[in-house]
Amino acid sequence: MQIGIVGLGRMGGNMATRLMNDGHEVFGFDPSPDTLAELEARGGTGKTSLADLVEALDTPRTVWVMVPAGDITQSTVDELSDHMSSGDTLIDGGNSNYKESIRRANELAEKGIDMLDSGTSGGIWGLENGYCLTIGGNRAAYERNLPIFKTLAPPESDGNLYVGPSGSGHYVKMIHNGIEYGMMQAFAEGLELLEAKSDFNLDLAAICENWRYGSVIRSWLLDLTADELKEDPGLDALSSYVEDSGEGRWTVDASVELAVPAPVITAALQMRFRSRQDNPIGGRALAAMRNAFGGHSVRRAP
Repeated sequence: MQIGIVGLGRMGGNMATRLMNDGHEVFGFDPSPDTLAELEARGGTGKTSLADLVEALDTPRTVWVMVPAGDITQSTVDELSDHMSSGDTLIDGGNSNYKESIRRANELAEKGIDMLDSGTSGGIWGLENGYCLTIGGNRAAYERNLPIFKTLAPPESDGNLYVGPSGSGHYVKMIHNGIEYGMMQAFAEGLELLEAKSDFNLDLAAICENWRYGSVIRSWLLDLTADELKEDPGLDALSSYVEDSGEGRWTVDASVELAVPAPVITAALQMRFRSRQDNPIGGRALAAMRNAFGGHSVRRAP
């Protein structure tokens, strides 16, 4: 099956490779000439404009967009829609806000173009392990593109799931990422508690390796943590500064909109904010208040 892929960064490039390895014909667009050359070296066909990409595909066309959420997604969808035709399918595999996906799907439907929003999980390991896909949009468009989704999913499972109408694929992925925040925070806090019990001199790498087999908290996140601790037992090469990519915020927003409590996910997001602060005024204010009302000792700034 033919497919066009827009955005051949690490994840998009791995997806293209996985598709080509299964016999699909891949046409790709990326602003980097080197990235296009890499695609062609692996058997794909690079195109230097979105118009040329669409023109190269047989109808009905399928174009998968793998670019960052926000303005670049919008501009890419707008330009593609100017060249695509009724009956074509545009798949947004990035982490777009589900509300934006609903709006874009409605706008494309006016031109007869089907849009599928595909929550795509697997990261840099997707080439080897496959991708977990949650897909929203027109069911018939999903069925037409099922060979693509089956190739990208893990081979040992039917790891692609049609979840419902437009926006639902990205909504499910958003909640997935919110859960991920909470799980990561729980592991991080547990490791900190283990390290803090200094009189036991606990081997964190050995403990995580032990937990990987048979314990109720075994998981891929634990596997990755164990591997990192083997390489750097104290994780001394890393800073505790942690970014967030948006989905955690949107998950917390949804919990407020729906009046559904999500305290663990909310706290995990807040901890990421705190990780980026150096001597924040909130902490200094706490110290000032304790000193003012009780005469408690404080540490003075250097």
